[in-house]
Amino acid sequence: SDDGKLSFDEFKAYFADGVLSGEELHELFRTFDTHNTENLDTEELCDYFSKHLGENENVLSVLEDLSIIILKAMDKTKKDYQEASSLEQFVTRFLLKETLNQLQSLQSSLECAMESTEEQSWQERKDPTKPEVLSVQWPGKCSAQRLQRNNSLSSKNPYSSTGWIEEDSQWEIQINRLQKLIDRLEKKDLKLEPLEEEVLEENARSHIRIVQHQMSVKEEKVEEFHFALKQYLESASAQGGCLHVFIQKIPSNFHFIVYEFWENSNAWNSHLQMNYSKTFQRRNVDFLETPELITTMLV
Repeated sequence: SDDGKLSFDEFKAYFADGVLSGEELHELFRTFDTHNTENLDTEELCDYFSKHLGENENVLSVLEDLSIIILKAMDKTKKDYQEASSLEQFVTRFLLKETLNQLQSLQSSLECAMESTEEQSWQERKDPTKPEVLSVQWPGKCSAQRLQRNNSLSSKNPYSSTGWIEEDSQWEIQINRLQKLIDRLEKKDLKLEPLEEEVLEENARSHIRIVQHQMSVKEEKVEEFHFALKQYLESASAQGGCLHVFIQKIPSNFHFIVYEFWENSNAWNSHLQMNYSKTFQRRNVDFLETPELITTMLV
């Protein structure tokens, strides 16, 4: 409640991890509350966690330095980008995307470690007592991705249609099947996309290329983005190698997911060289909050 301290209800809402029971959370709260005030202050939280940092002390220290460096770089990028040449702007966009990919790779490793520890905790628990339900969800990427897929891919989801493209139940069924497969693979140390060299040249035509675009749009640019996206979809759908295009808008925000199904990699590569595709990518620099995240997979 922004009063500078945490009551037990506030503590429970944030620190509940879906494993500890209500009684265990209360015991943990009392351990933190060294001042015996039934409220936790910043000093008590810092004292407790500082004693248990271990190797994480070095990690957190590096992250603090990294945050400062990134903020400085982003500030300079913002100032220099508008006056830069087209080539310099391209290099800037590439470096931003590469930096984001590196950070997401680290984040993915941490999330997998967190999920593994939580799963192990569940397996080791003998007490069948139902744990405290999370009031505030951890922003885990894997969990968030599954939540987004569940929200966006369900045929019963009232938000699943944008009104621009007619619903195709057969493709939804196939997407849901892929969702279940991906959920299973996420639990293993596997790459979802086969390496190009694993696909024999003579069999390349039998592999469909699935492309997923994730785009977070600036609120003030949504209408312009709608118009540009509609033009892009109409042009892409008209291409001979395009099998299907499907859009999802995540409720309650300005996040869009576009799925494209192409006959093969050659059709996808040809599509990337078309003027309408290049134009849409250039305009997204102004429309999007963060660089577009593109994931592809051969099936």
